[in-house]
Amino acid sequence: MSETATTIACAGCGWRPAPDEPYPFRCANAGRGDDTDHVLAVTLDPARVRFPTGDEPNPFIRYRELFYAYHLARTHGMSDADYVALVERLDRAVAAVDGRGFVVTPFARSAVLSDRLGLAEGGVWVKDETGNVSGSHKGRHLMGILIHLEVVERIGLVRRDGRDLAIASCGNAALAAAVVARAGDRALRVFVPTWADPAILDALKRLGAQLVVTPRPAGVAGDPTYHALRQAVADGALPFTCQGTDNGLTIDGGKTLGYEMISVLREEGVALDRLFIQVGGGALASAVIQAFEDGVGLGTVERMPRIHAIQTEGGHPLRRAFIRVRERTQAGASAAEALRYAVTHRSEFMWPWETEPKSIATGILDDETYDWAAVVRGMLTTEGYPLVVSEEMLADANRLAREMTGINVDPTGSAGLAGLLHLWRGGLDAGERVAVLFTGVQR
Repeated sequence: MSETATTIACAGCGWRPAPDEPYPFRCANAGRGDDTDHVLAVTLDPARVRFPTGDEPNPFIRYRELFYAYHLARTHGMSDADYVALVERLDRAVAAVDGRGFVVTPFARSAVLSDRLGLAEGGVWVKDETGNVSGSHKGRHLMGILIHLEVVERIGLVRRDGRDLAIASCGNAALAAAVVARAGDRALRVFVPTWADPAILDALKRLGAQLVVTPRPAGVAGDPTYHALRQAVADGALPFTCQGTDNGLTIDGGKTLGYEMISVLREEGVALDRLFIQVGGGALASAVIQAFEDGVGLGTVERMPRIHAIQTEGGHPLRRAFIRVRERTQAGASAAEALRYAVTHRSEFMWPWETEPKSIATGILDDETYDWAAVVRGMLTTEGYPLVVSEEMLADANRLAREMTGINVDPTGSAGLAGLLHLWRGGLDAGERVAVLFTGVQR
């Protein structure tokens, strides 16, 4: 949309949706067998946008001027006040369902972790998402999509036709989707594996979600629930997912987490040296990386932190892809050239893990890292790299996190700290300022 401060385009082939497309979720060229990694991404125009300085408690209001949905609404006649009222109405509905709405979550230096790890000169900073809607960061992704759906209906680009929302998940993403979908009074189908936690399934049923149990067929590569999701979308459902490959706007909502970190760092007048992010499907890492890239582009932070993506020994497709891209740079290609080749030859870099992944960090056991390219780019351009952690390290990190901070975080949510511990044992400079994300509550 050339008349607005945001544009949306495929990072793989450059395709752009029409300005009035109500569902700019997936590239039109995706699925055509050209081996390109088709993911839609939102870009901000630094000449038209500034990083917000407000103190509104709701991040979807505080950072609204950085959202594609906001600028779409404004170009179609919605006032700023009307947009804020729409978000406030949806947030009240979320609070009625979950007991809490969206507010900025804590991000601060942990003195106890800093001292414990010998980083007293720099420090360990913790972003605590355990008190967020439905107990994790996942609701951010889905709230961004719901706001967009409400906007396009409000401005008349489409009428609500009763189509289901759909997601493949059996954990925090599913719970968040069920909460947000119910708040929006929208039907939701959740594709779940046969081994899903009965307690989570019961919670999903209480929230009104329709569960579709999906077995893993012998000899079929990839997550069967994801295959079922793709079929549902092909049949008309709307992707209400935490995978940018299926709905690029899920990244917009997730960026709020990174924007909040940037706001605190700006207030404190400091910069991060390293950022450790646990990775399953990759949307969290992609969103936070892109938020920091936005911050640099808008002049709010002076530099990117070094990015470390954390995966488990039980399944680490992202590390495999990163190594293959880095091999091309070591052979003489620039980072940009290597990444360009990778996104146009996806099957050489990203494919489903050959065996079913297993770990206590169940939330990062995706067969594929769907949003892999943005995460690999973030690591390469910041001189970061992925870390694979053992089950012992995951357990140690979770115990340390809970005992020293008092935060009721689960093993998935503290996996970033496991990556920090892994690197710490190899030596970190005492003056480094590092950050981890505690993303999910222990249920």
